Amino acid sequence: MNPQRSPLLILAGLVVLAVVFIASSSWFTVDQGERGVKLRYGKIVEIAEPGLGFKLPLVDKIVKLSVQNHTAQYENIQAYSRDQQPARLNISVSFHVPADDINRLYSHYGSIENISERVISRQVPTQVENTFGQYTAISVVQDRARFVKDLTAAITGAVEQTPVIIDSVQVENIDFSEAYERSIEDRMKAEVAIATRRQNLETEKINADIAITQAKASADAQLAQARAEAEAIRLKGTAEAESIRLRGEALRQNPQVVALTTAERWNGELPQTMLPNGAVPMITLTDPLNNP
Repeated sequence: MNPQRSPLLILAGLVVLAVVFIASSSWFTVDQGERGVKLRYGKIVEIAEPGLGFKLPLVDKIVKLSVQNHTAQYENIQAYSRDQQPARLNISVSFHVPADDINRLYSHYGSIENISERVISRQVPTQVENTFGQYTAISVVQDRARFVKDLTAAITGAVEQTPVIIDSVQVENIDFSEAYERSIEDRMKAEVAIATRRQNLETEKINADIAITQAKASADAQLAQARAEAEAIRLKGTAEAESIRLRGEALRQNPQVVALTTAERWNGELPQTMLPNGAVPMITLTDPLNNP
């Protein structure tokens, strides 16, 4: 090997390596859940969309930032209720940075981690204390959904001037002191007992109303039956009286009706004993010569 050619070969190798390096460093890819911040000498010149992109070697730099949803956990946040009951809360906050705000995110915060620490982590404890302080201990337990809604609105409003968007807030747990939790349990048991007693009273009232209705219906039925029987008796008496009146009227107008009735009921036998000068019953002898 010619010693004079060795530097040339080395130089050629270096050139090839430089070309390969430049070619390989001229392209970059951005995932679907990210956006690429293209920096040229530290200045933002473009926000790269997902896919394959080109940059100037040794001049441009790509910083990738996520636009996906992130969740931050906050445990043992201490707060006091409106009635001065201490509690510790575990909160989780889901958030994301819109793709249109990547430029502002990098310019002001540099990364997702920084905005989470400098904005969300500072606001969550404050808003939890403020919102929790608007509720009594018993009301925050009984109306937890409204508390979560109010807390979500408070945190969202506190970060609305920043690039971050709050997707949801979850209250994972609320721990009161043991003494107060026992008092809540006793109160809930008392309320359940009162509600049960009230329900029993309502049931008894309904049963009493049913019994009264049934008794009234039975009494009305008996009264109606008695009235019907009385009316039947009255009608029967009226009919019998009318019958007697008509019979009396008939007898006054025709005295022979009595004799006719007696004759109709006679069995044809004469009495075994007759008084002197007594007449034969139901027989009147007339002169045939005078009989018309």
